[in-house]
Amino acid sequence: MRTPENLAEILDLEAIEVNLFRGVSPNDGFPRIFGGLVIAQALMAAYKTVPERVCHSLHAYFIRPGDVNAPVLYEVERARDGGTFTTRRVAAIQHGEQIFNLSCSFQTPEAGLEHQAPMPSSIDPETLPTDAEYLRSLGDEVHPRFVKMAEYPRPIDLRWVDPQHPTKPTPKSSTKEVWMRAKAPLGDDVRLQQCALAYASDMAFMESALRPHGLIWTSPGLQAASLDHAMWFHHPFDFNAWTLFAQDSPSASQGRGLVRGQMFSREGLLVASVAQECLMRVRK
Repeated sequence: MRTPENLAEILDLEAIEVNLFRGVSPNDGFPRIFGGLVIAQALMAAYKTVPERVCHSLHAYFIRPGDVNAPVLYEVERARDGGTFTTRRVAAIQHGEQIFNLSCSFQTPEAGLEHQAPMPSSIDPETLPTDAEYLRSLGDEVHPRFVKMAEYPRPIDLRWVDPQHPTKPTPKSSTKEVWMRAKAPLGDDVRLQQCALAYASDMAFMESALRPHGLIWTSPGLQAASLDHAMWFHHPFDFNAWTLFAQDSPSASQGRGLVRGQMFSREGLLVASVAQECLMRVRK
């Protein structure tokens, strides 16, 4: 049994044959596989065919919902091994069908020009409550099932700067901030660190597109799902340390919302950028 709080165990793939790996999903209380898990496991599968270089970008599409009770096969295509860059394509397969595909690029580290966006000022994460602490503080305003869901073991510690009320959400700016870090030690393996951050990059993300409409992912009649996902890694980082995920949503239209995010170390270094388009339909 995989420990739900240990990302190193969750991301440990079984080699089936050359370019083919198998991953499993821990029981996290949901019937479908968490999208961030498939992103992270697909990146780890690609890494198993790229021994020397470091991922600098990934682009993915979610094709079908994943079955949490079935393993996922990851088939890696070695698209290119160049002098500086390496390209891999990964197909995630369940029940004989693709549920997800990923393209990712790796680079030999090199020096170059540098600049970055400034880190927004934020609240000390140590002063913020966990999800469970926040929900418990609301007392009878929330159903016990919300608290139970928040208490379920998960690998990422999340601290919201301005959370939506779980039963009485109100329209807010799409701009939001979430502090996050991995609970179990990750060590200094850049592959595991990047896969862990990729896992977390799909958490608490689409809410930025829902906030202007006074919605949360449990709102009645809401159909919400990740459609695609892109991520760029800028600098090495330690995801056992607090990382700020600053987000906004520039657009929502035609049943889709676009969200953008920047991930900063506590010292202000921009370590990664993320973008995602999500499905957001409200049934009347």
